[in-house]
Amino acid sequence: MAIAIKYFNSFVLKKNVNDVTTGNAAYQPVFSGLPNNPSDYPTFGANSSSDTNTIGIGGRNWIIEEARIRGGYNNTSTSYGPRAYLVENSNEQSVRVNALIYSGVYNSRTDLNETNVFSVGEEITKAVDPNYGSIQKLHALDSNLAIFQENKVSNALIDKDAIYSAEGAGSVTSTNLVIGQITPYVGEYGISTNPESFAYYGYRRYFIDKYRNAVMRLSRDGLTEISQYGMSTFFREEFAKINSNFKEFTFTGVIAGSGSSPAKLTLSPSNVLTNLEKGMLVSIPQTSGSPISATITGIVNANTLYLSNDPGTPNVGQNATFTKFIKDRLLGGWDIHNKNYVVSIQDKSEDTVTPDTYSTLSFEDDINGWTSFFTYEPNFVGSLKSKYYSFYDAEIYEHYDQTPGHIRSTFYGVTSNSSVEFIFNANPSIIKNFKTVNYEGSNGWQVESFLSDAEGFDLQSSAQQQYNDSAKLVRSYEEGLYTESGVPYRAGFNRKENKYFANLINNSVARPGEVFFGDATTGIKGYLATVKVSTDATTDLGGTKELFAVSTEFVVSSR
Repeated sequence: MAIAIKYFNSFVLKKNVNDVTTGNAAYQPVFSGLPNNPSDYPTFGANSSSDTNTIGIGGRNWIIEEARIRGGYNNTSTSYGPRAYLVENSNEQSVRVNALIYSGVYNSRTDLNETNVFSVGEEITKAVDPNYGSIQKLHALDSNLAIFQENKVSNALIDKDAIYSAEGAGSVTSTNLVIGQITPYVGEYGISTNPESFAYYGYRRYFIDKYRNAVMRLSRDGLTEISQYGMSTFFREEFAKINSNFKEFTFTGVIAGSGSSPAKLTLSPSNVLTNLEKGMLVSIPQTSGSPISATITGIVNANTLYLSNDPGTPNVGQNATFTKFIKDRLLGGWDIHNKNYVVSIQDKSEDTVTPDTYSTLSFEDDINGWTSFFTYEPNFVGSLKSKYYSFYDAEIYEHYDQTPGHIRSTFYGVTSNSSVEFIFNANPSIIKNFKTVNYEGSNGWQVESFLSDAEGFDLQSSAQQQYNDSAKLVRSYEEGLYTESGVPYRAGFNRKENKYFANLINNSVARPGEVFFGDATTGIKGYLATVKVSTDATTDLGGTKELFAVSTEFVVSSR
């Protein structure tokens, strides 16, 4: 009868390979210290009789279970001894989303590396309040650690701790704790689940709290909601569109052809897809056999793609299936060139034809205001050695490049006009007739739109309609030039004493009962006017365009 040994007082005799100088055959497994090589020992489930080199408990080892050393009468008993492992009450995995754990130290000068050492005999964990959600971001600045939870931001001391007196006064003392006292910042703000929105410069840190429709700044004066500086409504509406979950997005494109050198797939022009990206998985049906899987490595246009491997012999006219995982993003970064915090709110489309929508804008601390909107949608932004970079489609781009020939307002190969939008609202209670528009600045500006406030709704043909006045495009000084009978005229802005001015030509539709409308009338009527001034497409293309002031001349409306 075999009795289980509970306290590890078992001795395992393992065989060694003998030396050629022994009397036995060379290099045979033997039990060291025994006068011969016994053949009648228990095998404990050995693989086969020819297996003479099995290592471990099974096979050719002896297991001796004894209560006394050497099994002698009245010899010293074997004690329980140290346990080989610690007994855990529960062996299930524990996920503590609100706790920190740190390893041993690493010292490159002494080659001491204990980063794989997590001693359970030391206090190597530190937890924050779980009511504020999971830890999303850690950022060390000087000798303090900022801990960003979903709904709270806290400050932790590093290699020091705070000692408080009976009166409540605190002092900092040195300690062997890696993470000392944790103190929350005043204010119920966190980083939600968007650590990608974090950026810092100097002593200031910036992030987005989507749960509270807030863009935040953490500085020496604590937490400040910088989205309140004239942009609270905008961010509330934009953040409401953002989905925090990943979505598997699958769509199809009709195959028109292929190539093998390089590996290439051509889609039908009638099935243009706008949401193709590098790295997407493509399943390509074959004329025979199973579909071939590949990834997109390059995009020539919406119809021609480079692939990671040969597309084989695709079945032309059939659908290739594209798959990607999409997630809306709240991206943040620091623009070292303009000393601005850049935010990109990216709402990813869930269908095959609608392009992604985004808003990329910047905040400037000097004026505590949001200064600009940009026409680029980056994957990542950051600064290095006084230069500002962004990443898009697996490529890196340098911004503010002053090399001659590089066109301003061009991002990722696409050029857009720069524009400024503002409101004329002098004497708010008076109905005005705006007659002219004037500006001081560089040549090359045009008035893209001049629109009055909307009147109330009227029921027209069983539908509610509202009306407002609008002006025709006011062309720039160069683009408005035309010649008639050899005499030059300006259809848009004219220049006098380095100031540009133009009349406004009405472009409104007829209201019910209105006899004169559109260009048969003079000026734009309304309480206020929203004006958009933009650069043209020809004047000093890529050069600097300055705009110092814009004004208008108006009279009290006769209606």
